[in-house]
Amino acid sequence: MKRALKKVSRTGKTAFRTKPRTGSFLYTQSPNRFSEVRRKAGLSIGEVADLAGCNRRTVYRWDKGEIIPRKPVFDLLEKNAVFALKDSADDPLFTFIDLFAGIGGMRMGFEAVGGKCVFTSEWNKYAQETYQKNFLPDHRIAGDITKIEAEDIPDHDVLLAGFPCQPFSIAGVSKKNALGRPHGFLCEAQGTLFFDVARIIAHCRPKAFLLENVKNLASHDRGNTFRVIMKTLREELGYSVDFRIIDAKAFVPQHRERIFIAGFRKDTGFRFKDLCLTSPGEGPRLNSILHPEDGMEQEEPPYTLGPNAKVADRYTLTPKLWNYLQRYAEKHKAAGNGFGFGLVGGGDTARTLSARYYKDGSEILVKQKGKRPRRLTPRECARLMGFDQPGRDRFRIPVSDTQAYKQFGNAVVVPVVEVVAKHMLSHILRLTHYAYVTQPEQETMVAAY
Repeated sequence: MKRALKKVSRTGKTAFRTKPRTGSFLYTQSPNRFSEVRRKAGLSIGEVADLAGCNRRTVYRWDKGEIIPRKPVFDLLEKNAVFALKDSADDPLFTFIDLFAGIGGMRMGFEAVGGKCVFTSEWNKYAQETYQKNFLPDHRIAGDITKIEAEDIPDHDVLLAGFPCQPFSIAGVSKKNALGRPHGFLCEAQGTLFFDVARIIAHCRPKAFLLENVKNLASHDRGNTFRVIMKTLREELGYSVDFRIIDAKAFVPQHRERIFIAGFRKDTGFRFKDLCLTSPGEGPRLNSILHPEDGMEQEEPPYTLGPNAKVADRYTLTPKLWNYLQRYAEKHKAAGNGFGFGLVGGGDTARTLSARYYKDGSEILVKQKGKRPRRLTPRECARLMGFDQPGRDRFRIPVSDTQAYKQFGNAVVVPVVEVVAKHMLSHILRLTHYAYVTQPEQETMVAAY
């Protein structure tokens, strides 16, 4: 299609007016925007020509701002150079805030694709301690989100929030029902925290957001809770929103389903169904995260000891606890219930690691030859949740085992967040670097928003 372009003066910037076909994309950029993106991607003129399937003269004209490349060219730069696009912390691709931050799993996923965290909120003092030990103290960690004024939050491109899941989880609902206490949006302690997220989105108007919660959020209260959330995001806040339940089993040896809700201030064409994931059945097994106990790794007291870095005896269940768990499982099996412990070996996949793991470790008990089973060590939990990965510094665990189990049990699986962040990245960049919308066939000027 032959595109008619015309420079237009607008507040010191140069824009381009096009007359596209129906359903095509319009976007506005500065004349050298292509050159800037190309250099950030680390691609030469010739490399772009090869990628785009055009001659170098055309790319030179794009680079000089004489003509605008079509949208697919920018898609090529974004999708084929995600890692090259990463820049220094002083010149990030985008900024984000980390609400209900926990120990920083969402942050790690979005830093991995070139984002910079500019604000953090986490109320638990032990989680704050772990967070501070693992991330540069570039800003103070804010506490209780209900006491944070939206006006005090710095400008940002993306909002991240793994808002508390207890009111919406199956276990949380069962416990509150048993105690005769309200749950979901009726729970004054946690059920309304989503609305603090909505309050901040309404004021700050980030270009995108990612929310994370337990799978049961979608079915809580016969779907009413989720309908309220989606209506708030779509109708009241005006965002284009999509969601998907993802099983971390494809990334780590753990069956862990969580719902991710992504929103964009304008419809960029983002769809979770376009995210291709490895089949959960093809994911790693526990051998990949368990201590080898053969001297291949250095000892790490108090988790492993001695020249072969054997798992410390403190993680082996006591005779009393092991007998109790076996009797408990037999009792429920006789009653036709599915409750019991999860006994696993190196070739297995674990159940979901929960925040209650510190109590008895029953959901994930590791077999030991000639010995009673043992709990995972906190280091193994860090690996199971993807906080420890090859090529990264070892995640620091400054707290007690009890607090560490709670923190990892409440955390997100980092590789899952990272793959979602990669899927969102090109759409975030479209809103931060140049604007585009879908329009019918008419001459239209599109301003950057």
